[in-house]
Amino acid sequence: QVQLQESGPGLVKPSQTLSLTCTVSGTSITTDNYWWIWIRQSPEKGLEWMGAMSSGGRVVYTPSLESRTSISGDTSKNHFTLQLTSVTPEDTAVYYCARGGPRSYYGPYDYWGQGTQVTVAS
Repeated sequence: QVQLQESGPGLVKPSQTLSLTCTVSGTSITTDNYWWIWIRQSPEKGLEWMGAMSSGGRVVYTPSLESRTSISGDTSKNHFTLQLTSVTPEDTAVYYCARGGPRSYYGPYDYWGQGTQVTVAS
């Protein structure tokens, strides 16, 4: 039973760094041929693909966020993280982590976390 769960602060101040963790259970983030993905959803933008990390540790970001986005994995803890720097209120969204197979780089995904609301406000 594969489960993903996001965790982290629900409120971040403008200009600060948003940091979230996706804890994975039921499988290893090093399992071959999977992508580990961060996505966010807001009323203004809908679903927005942010970036992905392969099971081998390769990371790709969407160009619009690449300059301030970092995705990394910790195999010993079986989780992967998202850091988004210099946040503004426009970064307010529900943030999801997800898993995708080799042909699901941009979706569809076989497993999603439940999502976590992050609000950027002072």
